[in-house]
Amino acid sequence: MSNKISIPCQEANHVCDKTQYKESTLWEKIKLNIHLLYCKACRKYTKRNTTLTQLVTKEPVALDPSAKQSLKSAFEKELAKHQ
Repeated sequence: MSNKISIPCQEANHVCDKTQYKESTLWEKIKLNIHLLYCKACRKYTKRNTTLTQLVTKEPVALDPSAKQSLKSAFEKELAKHQ
């Protein structure tokens, strides 16, 4: 492969991250996909990164008011210890 198409794993992971946030260029995506054809470790990284992004972008879980108040009280108690 030509040096212009082949990318190292570190760059592939960076492009994967950029792709998750829709910041990568078409050329970067092409090079990433070529890299993923032969690199099992980067395919695994990409899969885990995609899963994490999906989990983070899901709707948040709503707490009932009593659980929310309990969590707030526990937080304030811990915060007071460190001030």
